[in-house]
Amino acid sequence: MTAIDTTSHRAGTGGSAAAPSSVAVSDVTAVRVLTSEWIKMRSLRSTGLTLLVAMGSMIAIACLIGWATNNRWPTMSPGEIARFDPISRSLSGVNLAELAIGVLGVLLISGEYATGMIRATLSAVPARLPVLWAKAVLYAVVTFVLMLVATLIAFVSGQFFLAGHGTTLAAAGAVSSIIGVAGYLTLVGLLALALGFIIRSTAGGIATYVGLLLVVPRIGELLPTGWQTAILPYLPSNAGASMYTLHPDPGSLSAGAGLLVLVIWVVVGFAAAAVMLTRRDA
Repeated sequence: MTAIDTTSHRAGTGGSAAAPSSVAVSDVTAVRVLTSEWIKMRSLRSTGLTLLVAMGSMIAIACLIGWATNNRWPTMSPGEIARFDPISRSLSGVNLAELAIGVLGVLLISGEYATGMIRATLSAVPARLPVLWAKAVLYAVVTFVLMLVATLIAFVSGQFFLAGHGTTLAAAGAVSSIIGVAGYLTLVGLLALALGFIIRSTAGGIATYVGLLLVVPRIGELLPTGWQTAILPYLPSNAGASMYTLHPDPGSLSAGAGLLVLVIWVVVGFAAAAVMLTRRDA
């Protein structure tokens, strides 16, 4: 830590009086950058609201689908019953939760560019890259912990409403699917954060995120079969789905391969974000 001493002078009738003062200037450290980013994250109203939507949608959809399935059971066809998977039914809320998580990931940085706060942030941290890593670490930890809790509650709630057609945490694949959903949501959230750094626009970042995860896979289904096999399994949403799907479609990646592909998407995104952050003006 260094101290800057300043002296102010007051002019008076009988001369001048000096009032010495000092301003403490602290070194930029990883802990201080993390603390600063944590204060900004929890100060934003959108952080709590968006995470609440993500958690609430996971739990509400699990309850709704469990209740509806249990009521429909007597009229379900033998084919539907044969394909029935109580674990995946309780985790269906992941498709809505990923939207909320992605929106927050983009907002965490695009909001700073919109308000101009990013200039103060980068003035305090001239190296710039610590800001990127601090946001990524904080967002990853918060998202994984909260989504793990939400997914666990969604699973238990969903099985309760499925009643006699449900299962327990002891069922094969239950715990791995719950962890897989939390991991998937964390990784796509980080991808959204990287897009926010790259595009710097809330609307542009969210549109790109939604297009990449939801629109491109639908368009890809119109491609010739050979192209679908070569492209679709490696898109972020399809690769990530392999992390928690117990009965994947033919041609899908394994859970480990899906995780690896999604991690590569995130790494490439952050590499591009790091280049943009260091080379462009705030």
